[in-house]
Amino acid sequence: MIVRDYNELKDGPRAVSDAQWTSVRMLLADDGMGFSFHITTLYAGSEHTFHYKNHFESVYCISGKGSITDLAKGETHQITPGVMYALDQHDKHTVRAEEDLVLACCFNPPVTGTEVHQADGSYALPEKS
Repeated sequence: MIVRDYNELKDGPRAVSDAQWTSVRMLLADDGMGFSFHITTLYAGSEHTFHYKNHFESVYCISGKGSITDLAKGETHQITPGVMYALDQHDKHTVRAEEDLVLACCFNPPVTGTEVHQADGSYALPEKS
Protein backbone atom coordinates (compact mmCIF):
# COMPACT_ATOMS: atom_id res chain seq x y z
CA MET A 1 0.00 0.00 0.00
CA ILE A 2 1.19 3.49 -0.84
CA VAL A 3 0.04 6.33 1.41
CA ARG A 4 1.22 9.86 0.78
CA ASP A 5 0.12 13.21 2.18
CA TYR A 6 -0.12 16.10 -0.27
CA ASN A 7 0.76 18.48 2.57
CA GLU A 8 4.04 16.67 3.11
CA LEU A 9 4.90 16.59 -0.63
CA LYS A 10 3.93 20.10 -1.73
CA ASP A 11 7.22 21.68 -0.65
CA GLY A 12 9.53 18.81 -1.64
CA PRO A 13 11.10 17.30 -4.76
CA ARG A 14 7.76 15.88 -6.00
CA ALA A 15 6.46 19.45 -6.44
CA VAL A 16 7.29 20.86 -9.89
CA SER A 17 6.34 24.41 -10.79
CA ASP A 18 6.84 27.55 -12.78
CA ALA A 19 5.31 31.01 -12.46
CA GLN A 20 1.91 29.85 -13.79
CA TRP A 21 1.38 26.38 -12.26
CA THR A 22 2.44 23.86 -9.62
CA SER A 23 2.11 20.10 -9.90
CA VAL A 24 2.56 17.77 -6.93
CA ARG A 25 3.31 14.29 -8.27
CA MET A 26 1.60 11.93 -5.82
CA LEU A 27 2.30 8.79 -7.90
CA LEU A 28 5.01 8.39 -10.54
CA ALA A 29 6.16 5.66 -12.93
CA ASP A 30 8.55 4.12 -10.39
CA ASP A 31 5.59 3.47 -8.07
CA GLY A 32 4.55 0.71 -10.50
CA MET A 33 0.84 1.55 -10.69
CA GLY A 34 0.66 1.91 -14.49
CA PHE A 35 -0.41 5.57 -14.25
CA SER A 36 0.77 8.72 -12.52
CA PHE A 37 -1.41 10.90 -10.31
CA HIS A 38 -0.85 14.61 -9.72
CA ILE A 39 -2.54 17.48 -7.94
CA THR A 40 -1.96 20.46 -10.23
CA THR A 41 -2.80 24.09 -9.61
CA LEU A 42 -3.06 26.43 -12.60
CA TYR A 43 -2.90 30.00 -11.32
CA ALA A 44 -5.62 32.56 -12.03
CA GLY A 45 -5.13 34.43 -15.27
CA SER A 46 -2.85 31.81 -16.80
CA GLU A 47 -3.29 30.09 -20.15
CA HIS A 48 -1.69 26.77 -21.14
CA THR A 49 -1.59 24.96 -24.48
CA PHE A 50 -0.73 21.27 -24.27
CA HIS A 51 -0.64 18.39 -26.73
CA TYR A 52 0.10 15.11 -24.98
CA LYS A 53 0.85 13.12 -28.13
CA ASN A 54 2.45 10.29 -26.13
CA HIS A 55 0.15 10.19 -23.10
CA PHE A 56 -3.51 9.96 -22.22
CA GLU A 57 -4.65 12.28 -19.46
CA SER A 58 -7.81 12.59 -17.40
CA VAL A 59 -8.43 15.62 -15.21
CA TYR A 60 -10.97 16.23 -12.42
CA CYS A 61 -11.58 19.76 -11.13
CA ILE A 62 -11.45 20.01 -7.34
CA SER A 63 -11.83 23.79 -7.12
CA GLY A 64 -11.67 26.96 -9.16
CA LYS A 65 -13.06 28.10 -12.48
CA GLY A 66 -11.74 28.04 -16.03
CA SER A 67 -12.20 26.57 -19.48
CA ILE A 68 -10.69 24.10 -21.91
CA THR A 69 -10.70 24.51 -25.68
CA ASP A 70 -10.30 21.56 -28.04
CA LEU A 71 -8.08 23.20 -30.65
CA ALA A 72 -9.01 20.73 -33.43
CA LYS A 73 -12.75 21.27 -33.04
CA GLY A 74 -12.77 24.82 -31.69
CA GLU A 75 -15.10 23.74 -28.87
CA THR A 76 -14.76 25.35 -25.45
CA HIS A 77 -16.05 23.76 -22.23
CA GLN A 78 -16.28 25.30 -18.78
CA ILE A 79 -14.25 23.77 -15.95
CA THR A 80 -15.77 24.05 -12.48
CA PRO A 81 -15.68 21.79 -9.41
CA GLY A 82 -16.97 18.33 -10.29
CA VAL A 83 -16.13 18.55 -14.02
CA MET A 84 -13.85 15.88 -15.52
CA TYR A 85 -12.29 15.88 -18.96
CA ALA A 86 -10.31 13.10 -20.63
CA LEU A 87 -7.92 13.59 -23.52
CA ASP A 88 -8.77 10.27 -25.16
CA GLN A 89 -7.59 11.32 -28.63
CA HIS A 90 -4.34 13.00 -27.55
CA ASP A 91 -6.29 16.22 -28.03
CA LYS A 92 -4.34 19.45 -28.44
CA HIS A 93 -5.98 21.87 -26.05
CA THR A 94 -5.76 25.17 -24.23
CA VAL A 95 -6.72 25.51 -20.58
CA ARG A 96 -7.51 28.96 -19.18
CA ALA A 97 -7.70 29.57 -15.44
CA GLU A 98 -10.11 32.35 -14.47
CA GLU A 99 -9.53 31.48 -10.80
CA ASP A 100 -6.86 29.19 -9.38
CA LEU A 101 -7.79 25.77 -10.77
CA VAL A 102 -6.94 22.83 -8.52
CA LEU A 103 -7.01 19.67 -10.61
CA ALA A 104 -6.48 15.95 -9.97
CA CYS A 105 -4.69 14.52 -13.03
CA CYS A 106 -3.87 10.98 -14.14
CA PHE A 107 -1.40 10.18 -16.94
CA ASN A 108 -0.96 6.93 -18.87
CA PRO A 109 1.77 5.97 -19.46
CA PRO A 110 2.85 7.33 -16.10
CA VAL A 111 5.28 10.22 -16.00
CA THR A 112 8.61 9.83 -14.23
CA GLY A 113 8.56 13.24 -12.59
CA THR A 114 11.48 14.61 -14.59
CA GLU A 115 9.58 15.56 -17.76
CA VAL A 116 9.41 19.08 -19.07
CA HIS A 117 6.95 20.30 -21.67
CA GLN A 118 8.47 20.27 -25.15
CA ALA A 119 7.91 23.17 -27.57
CA ASP A 120 4.75 21.47 -28.95
CA GLY A 121 3.20 21.13 -25.47
CA SER A 122 3.86 17.38 -25.14
CA TYR A 123 5.95 15.19 -22.88
CA ALA A 124 8.42 12.86 -24.55
CA LEU A 125 7.99 9.16 -23.91
CA PRO A 126 10.35 7.88 -21.23
CA GLU A 127 13.40 6.14 -22.64
CA LYS A 128 13.31 2.35 -22.32
CA SER A 129 16.01 0.84 -20.16
